Amino acid sequence: MKKQIAITTLAVTLLALPSCEKSPVKAKKTDKNQVVQADNANKPQQVTPQKDTPNMADTTPTLVQVSKKAPAITLKDQDGKTHKLSDYTGKWLVLYFYPKDDTPGCTTQACNFRDDLPDFTKLNASILGVSPDSEESHTKFIGNQKLTFSLLADVDKKVSTQYGVWQEKKNFGNTYMGIARTTYLIDPQGKVAFRWDNVKVKNHSQEVQDKINELKG
Repeated sequence: MKKQIAITTLAVTLLALPSCEKSPVKAKKTDKNQVVQADNANKPQQVTPQKDTPNMADTTPTLVQVSKKAPAITLKDQDGKTHKLSDYTGKWLVLYFYPKDDTPGCTTQACNFRDDLPDFTKLNASILGVSPDSEESHTKFIGNQKLTFSLLADVDKKVSTQYGVWQEKKNFGNTYMGIARTTYLIDPQGKVAFRWDNVKVKNHSQEVQDKINELKG
């Protein structure tokens, strides 16, 4: 009898125990921002093309090439007289660009042209010097050296830029803009017949005369 009571009690106790069924798992809410981020991560990324950075070489002044028409010029000389390239049609024109009045190399170059001017005249050639100096500076330079040809004042460097001689220069570790000493020989038709770059002033006047004689045949 006791054994039967014990079994009955055990059965009642088991029925009273809580159920072992798993509670339903609540769906985890997904943050909308996380969904958007996930979608974007799966999409191919669009690459925005970058603009090319200008190369310094692209902005380097271009010298006028031989056989090309010489750019037109309109500049005033030491007396305020306007000179145009068209004024020299039918003649040879020595158009030389130099850095600065009354400096050693520029003085030597100008005086050599001065001394040889009669020989250039015989060749039907005129000489014009061009620098960024003012008309007043040219007047002083001409007076000091007794020059017998005109110097043109390219104060705004417009003509020097057109002819490609206003360039970046380096000296003693410093970088600056200045005139590259250059001579253009322009023929009677207004075309560049020859060009001397980085001119060495010694004997340069004779070089130009020899070239005119050569081209004239």
